Amino acid sequence: MRRFTSRILQLEALTITRTIVYSLLLLLFLGSCSNDKPDKISAIVDRTKLPKLHATEVTTIISDSGITRYRITANRWDVFDKATQPYQEFPDGIYFEKFDPNMKVDANITSKYARFNENEQLWILRGKVRAMNLQGELFETEKLFWNQREQKFYSDTLIKITQSTRIIKGLGFESNESMTHYKIINPQGIFPLNENAGTSTPTPTASNPVQAATVPQTAVTPAPPASQAIIPKAGSAIKQK
Repeated sequence: MRRFTSRILQLEALTITRTIVYSLLLLLFLGSCSNDKPDKISAIVDRTKLPKLHATEVTTIISDSGITRYRITANRWDVFDKATQPYQEFPDGIYFEKFDPNMKVDANITSKYARFNENEQLWILRGKVRAMNLQGELFETEKLFWNQREQKFYSDTLIKITQSTRIIKGLGFESNESMTHYKIINPQGIFPLNENAGTSTPTPTASNPVQAATVPQTAVTPAPPASQAIIPKAGSAIKQK
């Protein structure tokens, strides 16, 4: 009888021990799961890195106070509305047409990359940026800023402006939104377009998607002979009014 009772006690002790071990293992398993779960959930719901809108092959009209201002064409458009600084991104490039109050295109712009910072109302255009104004002047640079709040364009990189008879180059650039009144901060020179310059205008090619507006050409100062390119003095600026 004593031996039987002792055997029962041993079995009960073993059962209790196993129960405790299983409970500890279960707690450890649940603890590890609970530690992983918040990371996985936070990764899924991190809206700062996920676009609210993702669209491809987009053409859209942007209006302000009921007036059509721009037409945008892009292969890809992502809107990050929950980022610390909300922005829109066009990683595959963009094409703009800007309208005047009479719904005429007064400038167009293309670039390989574009980003719009919503709070600042600032466009950042990068990579083979090309723009053409109503007079047919072609602007080329690698980086261009467009501040819609201040209604101006500017750049701190090399700028090349091709007119009907001459080419102007320089570092730094400021302009109004229609790109008809502009200033080159540090000009590098004014060069004739060719020896027979006088009537030709820049012609877009397959490598230049900017579409020129068909308008009468304004008067342009005649270019100097090919051997007499104008090199501005250091510190002087070129202004177009």
